[in-house]
Amino acid sequence: METVFIADDEQNIREGLKCIVDWNELGFTICGEAGNGEDALEGILKNEPSLVLLDIRMPKMYGTDIIRIAREKGYQGKFIILSGYSDFTYAQTAIRYGVEFYLTKPIDEDELLQALVKIKSDLEAARSKSDNLTLLKHKAKNVILHEIVTGTYDSSDTVTFSQNELEEMHLCADVYQVVIYEKFSLNPSDISYNFADLLKVTNKGNHTFEHFEEEGNEVILLKGSFALSKFQGFLDRYEKASPQEGSPLDSLFLAYGRPVNNLDEIYLSYEEASTLCKRRFFCIQGQHTLGYEELPDVKNRILEISNEKLEEYCNMLTDYLLTFNRKKVAESLFELEEYLYNVKNDITSVKLFLTDLYLRIKEKVNHIYNNTSIPFPTNAESIDKLENCHYLYEMIQYISEQAEMVMNATGNPSRDTVLDDILYYIDHNYQNNIKLESIAPLFGYNSAYLGKIFNKTVGESFNSYVDNKRIEHSLELLKENRLKVYEIAEQVGYKNVDYFHKKFKKYVGISPAEYRKNLPQ
Repeated sequence: METVFIADDEQNIREGLKCIVDWNELGFTICGEAGNGEDALEGILKNEPSLVLLDIRMPKMYGTDIIRIAREKGYQGKFIILSGYSDFTYAQTAIRYGVEFYLTKPIDEDELLQALVKIKSDLEAARSKSDNLTLLKHKAKNVILHEIVTGTYDSSDTVTFSQNELEEMHLCADVYQVVIYEKFSLNPSDISYNFADLLKVTNKGNHTFEHFEEEGNEVILLKGSFALSKFQGFLDRYEKASPQEGSPLDSLFLAYGRPVNNLDEIYLSYEEASTLCKRRFFCIQGQHTLGYEELPDVKNRILEISNEKLEEYCNMLTDYLLTFNRKKVAESLFELEEYLYNVKNDITSVKLFLTDLYLRIKEKVNHIYNNTSIPFPTNAESIDKLENCHYLYEMIQYISEQAEMVMNATGNPSRDTVLDDILYYIDHNYQNNIKLESIAPLFGYNSAYLGKIFNKTVGESFNSYVDNKRIEHSLELLKENRLKVYEIAEQVGYKNVDYFHKKFKKYVGISPAEYRKNLPQ
């Protein structure tokens, strides 16, 4: 609905103009009236009506002066001049100020109606053009903003993006900083906090920051010292009082790049924030922000995930599990976390590495303790659990919990000494190529010292104890009469069948073949 203001020094004429046409039907509503020039000018500037019906001769100020001053003060509406004098001089003056209609009194109803219909049509066309222009400017600003932040904007392209245009769009400031705001909660009912609320600013007219969406996250461009100081204040508050676990604020993550002073440098801040956002996976527990100061030198990294490294950690952790060395398990997992933090591979590769590592350890443990019921989750459950971890520390923690479960399930609660653990380890690993030199470090000893303790406590040497265990098991396999002698030798840990014959005869007194032959049928 358009608005109309009526100014005439005669009350009856003002009342007549209100009734002479159906203003509502034409799309107008009367917003005010005045009986002298000064009041008319004040009402026009205050109400900014779409149309003014204005008597040319008014007390205190002529209509032409009212039009001139109103235009000088920025009034853009339409005028219809009313006059009892058909003096063309007034019409000429009015035309210079953009007045299209000059009607003489008494007012002809049809003539006024035609003028109003034409003005209404012009107002609608102008408003539509203005709306389209505003929409185009908004779209253009979004394109320019995206190009500036992501680094595809060319500041030398002054024809398309002039300095004046950038200033009109509030994109010019003394300092800038890019923040990427990510909400990663799996609960759709969690509140998505407005960034202005986080900073405790109104951001009216986008004077404090601009924002757009990129890859599902909100990219924020802070503008000016005030905006940057408010953001720093938020970081200080956030780090001093971390949000309660499970709360909506606990599900947001902010990554921010360095402050820069020029439009052409904003992309540097964005690249840093984007890189940091992708490294949210490596945050420690309770960490919700990553700043440019914490950005590692990813481009110059040389560490890379490999099958050799996978086997190394698999064997290491399995050995420590089998020796119930919780301290070494924890140290190895910490070392693994540090290693993965510094590899140049992407997060998907890191997740696959850890998932594969866990499944391999599980397979080895189940193979060694094939007669022991270990309450492992199914492979599908473990894969799903690891895949849905948001952070590296969560995956390491899961593997650590599973390691503790294995040690509790396979350990003997009555064993109080390290030597008991060593004997338990030998009893379950004699089929492997175990040596005192390789076992001693697993339990925190050097081989010479452990050898002396072993001999003194057990009453025989380490190698003799291992041979005894192997021969004992070979006797059981010979009784089953399923395998050939060389196959039994391999199963109990002797790669050379002749060496097995020699050891067997030493401890049993006869050869494996003779022992099997003498078994009762």
